[in-house]
Amino acid sequence: MESKDFKITRLGTPRIKSPLRRQDFVADGATVAYDTDAKVLTKYVTDNQEIPAFELAGPREKIFHDPAWSKAAILTAGGICPGLNDVIKFLTSTLIRHYKVPVVYGIPYGYRGLDPAYGLSPIMLTEEMTDDIHEQGGTILGSSRGGVDSEIIVDTLDRMGINLLFCIGGDGTSRGAHDISIAAAKRHLAISVICVPKTIDNDIAFIDKSFGFESAVSQAGFFITGAHAEAKGAYNGIGLVKVMGRDSGFIAAYSTLANSFVNYCLVPEVPFTLEGDGDRALLPNLEQRMAKKHHAVIMVAEGAGQDLFETGGDEVRDASGNRLHKDIGLLLKDRINQYFKKRNIEINVKYFDLSYTIRSVTAHGADAVFCAMLAQNAVHAAMAGRTDMVIGHWGDNFTHVPIALATGQRKKIELTSPLWSSVKSTTCF
Repeated sequence: MESKDFKITRLGTPRIKSPLRRQDFVADGATVAYDTDAKVLTKYVTDNQEIPAFELAGPREKIFHDPAWSKAAILTAGGICPGLNDVIKFLTSTLIRHYKVPVVYGIPYGYRGLDPAYGLSPIMLTEEMTDDIHEQGGTILGSSRGGVDSEIIVDTLDRMGINLLFCIGGDGTSRGAHDISIAAAKRHLAISVICVPKTIDNDIAFIDKSFGFESAVSQAGFFITGAHAEAKGAYNGIGLVKVMGRDSGFIAAYSTLANSFVNYCLVPEVPFTLEGDGDRALLPNLEQRMAKKHHAVIMVAEGAGQDLFETGGDEVRDASGNRLHKDIGLLLKDRINQYFKKRNIEINVKYFDLSYTIRSVTAHGADAVFCAMLAQNAVHAAMAGRTDMVIGHWGDNFTHVPIALATGQRKKIELTSPLWSSVKSTTCF
């Protein structure tokens, strides 16, 4: 990969002394290597090629925007996720307390709040009103999906004098932010557009983890325990648990390892069949387990097994352009019942759909700390005049990642990784 893919857009040369005190400032040219494998790095050096590297996040000694003349806006878009309010809280406190930015707006219902056609009014955010919002799930600002008319939004930003825009969301939100930054640049408007990437699926490329993921996995554990109790409490009991994971099975995989009750882990990355003689035939394998153990817990990601549905009809997408999958949980429930009924084998299936349950909780523990640090680094990047980027995390460092790079592909489970090897060793399929 060429190093130019990692280049971060800057609005200009930072010339203003940062108001931050008691800080270890990050050197302006500091980077974090994308690939830390010694052999790979040696090859780059040997071939006299520039090493692909992320710009290191953190406070700069010189900033671009004058805090006293700045106005910030914060919005949340897409599906909700644990930690949204934590990010809002720490964006607000960092802007006001540390950089002394006098005006911080909360934009209601995502990008809609910046379109006058919806008649929505901004909310004035203060440290006092955001003090305890981390104790609430969801987002105090509301959210929405849908296309972004970047020209209308830039009109609003220009009219309101906003020069710092923070967009908390996933792929669709980030692509919208990219369009906004391009539109602003064409008008020669110095607006920093910074994304804090959000997805409990943990599937954003070039970012090793996303906020809310750990909290969602932790919350799933309560229901997996219940599914296990239900399965063991009935003869040939089966606890079937569905979690989110449109294209990547990270929640399913981590929940499986965090809760050793799970016997089957089905993810989008690994195809399987329902019947047949192969190693990946689920129902014959399940029949063998019932004969021996008389109970089982099955974990399935929403995007798994989509090839098992009958084809035909138009592809359905949500307002953000994401393909909507058919319900693999209900399909499995029906097919499991049909399979065992034909064989005159008693089973008792209990189905748990956690799709929305685990994303509406609050962030906790290390996840809440992660939210705070993402937000703080987003503000540092914006004040330094960066734009068209997301705050990432790579190894032990927070990084600046171009939006185009982060949204160019989905991160998926590598089937040769220690993660998937561990899942295979703890399950029976």
